[in-house]
Amino acid sequence: MIGRSEILALIPHQGAMCLWDEVLDWDAACIRLRTAGHRAPDHPLRGDAGRLRAVHLCEYGAQAMAVHGGLRARDRGGAAPPGMLVALREVRLHLGRIDDLPGPLECEAEALAETAASQQYAFRVVHQGATLAEGRAAVVLSLPQ
Repeated sequence: MIGRSEILALIPHQGAMCLWDEVLDWDAACIRLRTAGHRAPDHPLRGDAGRLRAVHLCEYGAQAMAVHGGLRARDRGGAAPPGMLVALREVRLHLGRIDDLPGPLECEAEALAETAASQQYAFRVVHQGATLAEGRAAVVLSLPQ
């Protein structure tokens, strides 16, 4: 298992903005992560009335992609280039908010297509076996000059 300190070393999201606590499993094609941070009263994405909306699960999916890219790059002896989320497709949210969920969240993300300049993943976030959100995300990578 890969813990939070190792995740922080792999991605640009730092402090409370790093949404994942641990990597449960991964290989070259997919990753599975877990967190309990959605219950934190000081969660950086909380909005009106202190609620954390389900739409933020798209950020959880995008960060799962970043962690996976970081792990893959590290295995090749390098670091992943920074990326920018440019598209979300076929996103389905199955509830309105997540801050009141009692147990940890898990995410599965799978690489669908990639080039040197971009990546596309499918992601699914679950809580106690129930799907909360699912969709696809595309990232454009910053290439070295």
